[in-house]
Amino acid sequence: MTPDAFIERYQDTEASERGAAQMFLGDLCDMLDVPRPDPPRAETRKNQYVFERRVDYPEQSDRQHGYIDLYKRGCFVLEAKQGSDAPAETESERLGVEEPTRRYGTARRDRREWERAMQRAKNQAYRYARGLPATEGWPPFLVAVDVGHCIDLYADFARQGKNYVPFPDAKSHRIFLEDLRDEAVRERLRAVFAEPLSLDPTRRSTAVTRQLAENLAKVAASLEEDHDPDRVAGFLMRCLFTMFAEDVELLPPRSFTELLERCRGSLDAVPKILDSLWATMDEGGFDSAIMEDVRAFNGSLFEDHDALPVSEAQLELLIKAAEADWSDVEPAIFGTLLERALDPRERHKLGAHFTPRAYVDAWWCPPSSSRCARSGTPPRPPPRSGRRTATTRRPARRSCSFTAASAT
Repeated sequence: MTPDAFIERYQDTEASERGAAQMFLGDLCDMLDVPRPDPPRAETRKNQYVFERRVDYPEQSDRQHGYIDLYKRGCFVLEAKQGSDAPAETESERLGVEEPTRRYGTARRDRREWERAMQRAKNQAYRYARGLPATEGWPPFLVAVDVGHCIDLYADFARQGKNYVPFPDAKSHRIFLEDLRDEAVRERLRAVFAEPLSLDPTRRSTAVTRQLAENLAKVAASLEEDHDPDRVAGFLMRCLFTMFAEDVELLPPRSFTELLERCRGSLDAVPKILDSLWATMDEGGFDSAIMEDVRAFNGSLFEDHDALPVSEAQLELLIKAAEADWSDVEPAIFGTLLERALDPRERHKLGAHFTPRAYVDAWWCPPSSSRCARSGTPPRPPPRSGRRTATTRRPARRSCSFTAASAT
């Protein structure tokens, strides 16, 4: 079934929940090109991918058992509801010729009660997951579905049942029917059904980090042949943060990458251009190298904007690192990246010092952030008077869990 055919078939669904859910989910599997659920077996423990999987509640529950709308072991617990859109009044109803005979399902989608119903669906899925046998473990995903309208995703990749959070984030965890035309969205759902742990961002982050660490190690080793390790560490840290800034749109997308690319064949210009850019990032203002206005970056990272000369080979490695997607890399591990890159003899001196927890918090924490207070992070320096700062906008997709790396 094509996405268009699926959407057309279910976009006006407002029947009863039980009557529509299994048909909707079965067709969803066809559209995603994943297997449909198996027929149920008499022995519950053998029902690893079925509709109406029985769950026995703990003794303290007021009910003895329940039934999961759709369950796949090691993947998800899914709870389905059926909402309805605001009705369009017919002429006969408007003139009082006939009484409305509509069914509104769980709740009308134009009312606050619908949001509460979707939250209850997620909570119900959680209760079902809690009742699963210990041998099956907590599923990575809880899924709440309003048949014919949306699919809400919640993930706990630790599989401890303690922290199911909107996935991939609070702004995009709800997949509306029309969104299924997007191949990336369908691929995400396909992974929920087939390989849910492949969506764990820490796995992507680890893969990206490993590649970046290898490139940075080569650059660091080469630069340390001619420069003091302190200068190398500071230079690389500023490069890392600038790469990160362009990928989370604190700088114009690809502005730093393209700046490095333009330096091919003009190596003498590299330290001058980078020094100028980082000075602008420290103060804020228009930067002639990237031809854009730049915010002032708090945290003092760019107060020292010293840039090192590089060779053609070193420049190519920096370009290769800049081309990676730094939005998949947690800022907290930047210090660890440097520790891996620097000469092992220097790690004990530089590893902890260059873990930029204060720098990161200065970029990302609003002044009133309770997370800063909880983590014990020093408060953000006040913005420089009269200048916009990079802390004025925080992309919602970013995680805010930062851990200082220790020296090894």
